[in-house]
Amino acid sequence: MNVILVANPKGGSGKTTLVVNLAAMLAIRGDNVRLLDLDKQQSATAWLHRRPADLAPVWLYKPEQNHKTLAGWLIIDSPAGLHGKNLERSLKLAHRVLVPIAPSIFDMTASKTFLEALKIEKTIRKKRAYAGMVGMRITPRTRAAAQLDSFLAAEELPALAHLQETQAYVNSTFEGKSIFDLPVYQTVREREQWQSLETWLKTTPA
Repeated sequence: MNVILVANPKGGSGKTTLVVNLAAMLAIRGDNVRLLDLDKQQSATAWLHRRPADLAPVWLYKPEQNHKTLAGWLIIDSPAGLHGKNLERSLKLAHRVLVPIAPSIFDMTASKTFLEALKIEKTIRKKRAYAGMVGMRITPRTRAAAQLDSFLAAEELPALAHLQETQAYVNSTFEGKSIFDLPVYQTVREREQWQSLETWLKTTPA
């Protein structure tokens, strides 16, 4: 399976929002998708339990299954504070790493140390895993958005997407849905913001 690790040591960075929408996007595309929810709050698992049966299925990862023989994606919602040996072990499992970052000084400060750790990890240096950043909950044309853009531009890892803060994300997750499960006419802008991330997933070797 292709393993995507979604990680940031800062709580509230938007990891679960990114995880569930990414999972739904890939499932709607027809891919086999599983979630491994390592976060203590288990928000991704709760979203999965609320997901209507008539939507594209996303499965909960079960350790007893031999997932190595299954095609598709495994998306890991990591806990806050991931670092050290736990980070190293997680990176060994991952083919791709996504780092969500919100536009606040606290998020950027916390993420800075984590991003530096990512860069020096042997897994990343040998390109056995590919990492990129995703700007989360961005309000366009604000000072915070401009500061986040500057922060992302200064990093060696690519900025894959800038996802605006909209009610579409909030309302859809309450129902076990994603923006990709809502009518296209309601989510045109949101879908456009995911296109570069989707392209990266398609074109980056596992």
